Amino acid sequence: MTPLRTGLALAITVGGFYVLCTVAWTLAPATFLSLMNNLFHGMDFTPMVRAQPFFFPGFLAALLALSTWALLAGTFFSWLQNRLER
Repeated sequence: MTPLRTGLALAITVGGFYVLCTVAWTLAPATFLSLMNNLFHGMDFTPMVRAQPFFFPGFLAALLALSTWALLAGTFFSWLQNRLER
C-alpha cells in the first residue's frame, strides 16, 4: 500500500471506532464509565463527569482532529517503513 492509502485506512478506522465509542457512551454512560475505570486499573473517573447534553459540533471537531492525526501518522508510518525496507 502507498503511504496515503495507509494513512486513509488508519484515519477511517480511528474515525469509525471513535463513532462507536461515542455511541456506547451515549447509550450507556454508567456502563461505559465503569469500563473506563477498569481499563485504567481502577482509577475513578466519576468526579470528572458532568451532566450535559450531547454536543454534536464538539463531536465533529474531535472526529476531525482524531481522523486528521491518524491520517498523518499512518502516512508517515508507511513512508518511513518504505524507506527502512530499502
